[in-house]
Amino acid sequence: MGETNREKKVVISDYYYENLDLERRVLSEIQDTELFDYHCKTEDEVIEAAGDADVLIVQFSPVTRYVIEGLKRCRLIVRYAIGVDNIDVEAASEHGIYVANVPDYSLDEVSNHAIALLMACAKKLPALAASVKEGKWDYSLIKPLYRMEGQVLGLAGLGRIPALVARKMSGFGMRIIAYDPYIPEETAAKLGVDLVDFETLLSESDYLSVHCPLGPETRHLFDFDKFKKMKKTSFIINTARGGVVCEKDLIRALREGEIAGAGLDVCEKEPIEPDNPLLQMENVIITPHVAWYSEEAVKSLQKKVAEEAARVLRGEKPLHPVNQPKFREGD
Repeated sequence: MGETNREKKVVISDYYYENLDLERRVLSEIQDTELFDYHCKTEDEVIEAAGDADVLIVQFSPVTRYVIEGLKRCRLIVRYAIGVDNIDVEAASEHGIYVANVPDYSLDEVSNHAIALLMACAKKLPALAASVKEGKWDYSLIKPLYRMEGQVLGLAGLGRIPALVARKMSGFGMRIIAYDPYIPEETAAKLGVDLVDFETLLSESDYLSVHCPLGPETRHLFDFDKFKKMKKTSFIINTARGGVVCEKDLIRALREGEIAGAGLDVCEKEPIEPDNPLLQMENVIITPHVAWYSEEAVKSLQKKVAEEAARVLRGEKPLHPVNQPKFREGD
């Protein structure tokens, strides 16, 4: 990973920000470095744009094994996100390429959004607001409504974001439980959270907030069998990844009354298709994968991604690698 005298190339395969001024400013400090930006949607487009890049920055472009095999000089793939589910991390490791994310850019925003969805479900705010606009002034339209105090908030995962959810919800008089096999009990205890097994999380949660990364072990983690084990009065909240929840099973569970409702910021297919039955369900709140967003979060994300690129171009290791590449002798 040493320096060379040749010009270094950074490629942004895709993005949806207003400009790349922050990235250009950070990378301008690295001598003989040029930044190129594209809007790649296919594997071949990514290879064509970044085949000779030293660093590849991605948002939603597919970075499959096929793509990685076409990256001849790449030392780092860094994503504008916390999750890296569109990147074949194993293939990158095999090819001596670091994969990095930005795990701390929108913790406040996502935790707040999860709580907002939870509260909106708990108070049935969309149905109430819609009924008032229709000229109906009647609380009984949303019966039954239950007091939150004394109920159970379940967290699927207890990383940085759900830890913030737990802290922020600690004053609501709810018991907070979590399932996370990687978190020690003492860490959970400091948050006022009881660690439980997965079956207990399902059976005891009145509100179950999903915070799992998407991977082979968590894809469709919440299927119809899991929904049947939940309370019929419970709500599921998902601000993680759409694929963690089996959408067709969620639709079935809602139709058959296995759970009471859902608050979703993510879907299996985004944008959500206009004929998706979830859009017609009064007990479902859907927002357009916006939990991460604030003006401050955007600027932080862009700057931190560029800083990761700059580190590697200087011959350093990335600050937030998600893998340990297998470097070849002489690299």
